[in-house]
Amino acid sequence: MISTDKYIFDQIKNNISSYNSEIKSLIFDCDGTLVDSMPLHMKAWENAFNEFGEYYDRELLYSLKGMKETEIIDVYNSKHGRSINKEKIVIAKHKYFMNNIDSVKPIKSIVEIAEYYYKKIPLAVVSGSVKNIVHAELNVLKIFHLFNHILTADDPFKPKPSPEVFIAAANMMKIKPENCLVLEDGDAGLEAASKAGMMEIDIREYFEKR
Repeated sequence: MISTDKYIFDQIKNNISSYNSEIKSLIFDCDGTLVDSMPLHMKAWENAFNEFGEYYDRELLYSLKGMKETEIIDVYNSKHGRSINKEKIVIAKHKYFMNNIDSVKPIKSIVEIAEYYYKKIPLAVVSGSVKNIVHAELNVLKIFHLFNHILTADDPFKPKPSPEVFIAAANMMKIKPENCLVLEDGDAGLEAASKAGMMEIDIREYFEKR
């Protein structure tokens, strides 16, 4: 019986191949796409909200994955009528996350896509997380070297769902946006890719099929 990872790899690779020569670069989200880190991110959010004595709205926080974390707190404050210090609660979240980063795992079928296209076409990561966390995750999984460019919340571009950060990645790779394909698991990232004029794959569709 074919493994789930192999099945998903084959399906996504076939999808990419169907575009023929149109695709000249791949852009990957990090958390939830390359890296199985969402359970740790959610635990880190829970720990931070408990530390601050605030209600942990898991459904809202999870729905906003891919967005810059301080902007997630802006949405939370607006919805719940709170005034949580967004910088301080994000620092608390990051502390918990980094203390437990060795628990993150690869999403094997997506990592294998990156490995397959490594040195064939330019590859980039575009993440809503901060630089030290994204770099640490990629280094823990020993895949940092696969990517020509890694853009994070610390770079001077409007984050997802704005298309600006994706357009910046395309410019760095000297590839037209319409020749880039984005692999994402978040609504904000898919919206940003679409606005940038890029092709996109919602990887959630492949995992839901199995």
